[in-house]
Amino acid sequence: MKLNFSKPLYFLAPLAGLTDLPFRSVVKKFGVDVTVSEMISSNALAYGSKKTEKMLEKSILEEPYSIQIAGSDTEIIKRAVDIINEQDGVDIIDLNCGCPVPKVVNNLQGSALLSDLKKMGKAIETIKNYSTKDYTSVKIRLGFAEKNHLDIAKVCEDNGADFIAVHGRTRQGKFKAPVDYDAIAEIKQAVNIPVIANGDIDSRDKANWVLERTKCDGIMIGRGAVGKPWIFKEIKDNLDHTSKELIAKVVLEHFDQMINFYGDYGVILFRKHLHTYSKYGYKNAAGFRDIVNRVTDVKESREIIENFFNS
Repeated sequence: MKLNFSKPLYFLAPLAGLTDLPFRSVVKKFGVDVTVSEMISSNALAYGSKKTEKMLEKSILEEPYSIQIAGSDTEIIKRAVDIINEQDGVDIIDLNCGCPVPKVVNNLQGSALLSDLKKMGKAIETIKNYSTKDYTSVKIRLGFAEKNHLDIAKVCEDNGADFIAVHGRTRQGKFKAPVDYDAIAEIKQAVNIPVIANGDIDSRDKANWVLERTKCDGIMIGRGAVGKPWIFKEIKDNLDHTSKELIAKVVLEHFDQMINFYGDYGVILFRKHLHTYSKYGYKNAAGFRDIVNRVTDVKESREIIENFFNS
């Protein structure tokens, strides 16, 4: 699988508990170029966690497809990569060096690697050397507590990363600090590999502005696509809005995919998505959310969803 960076590529960012297979397969229909698995612990993979193995599964629509792993122990990473090598239809192995969550950081994974660039370099090099997939990529932030984004980007490039995705905040900035798009632009200038811009991209206009501002090779959207998977079509086709009819169809398809993948438990897991979908100008959205929070039956839930979004 060859990625063509001659025009901007659009990526769906990995978000824990949100960008699972049902969501990715819905987003894929709206023209996203690359989908990425939820972040997968290399430890859990190496030690044969069944739940983690299920997270590797992909939709037949997902091509190209990237699996993102978190880890810093090169022996464990090697074992995780060996398992991914056996999976068909995977084009990219991505190393997470951006997750700010304390339990990940305290395990010397995610953005913890930004404060130990030697260890980060070894982790990237290990994936590059042992992966049989077409690409090795890295998701980074601008630094741990302070920005040292150019050093971080160079370490990625020097250790074999084929491209990088940059979330324009430090670890300390979590998801609240302003995104530094100029720092992303500096990275783009400093390295010779493609750079994907990420952070607070939530509309067609913002996507176009970020591409113009950073001169990056693509953008990655995470939270901006939750509850709005059609955002990629709006960007690519230069659309102002999406019809209520299409939204109703998408929500029901997403619900059906959740039930197919998770069984009846999908009803409960889908609630968080319904909370977001219902934000876009629907009457009595608060009442709707209150009702779906209590329903557990698949048929009853589907009828309530259908009535609400078609009203």
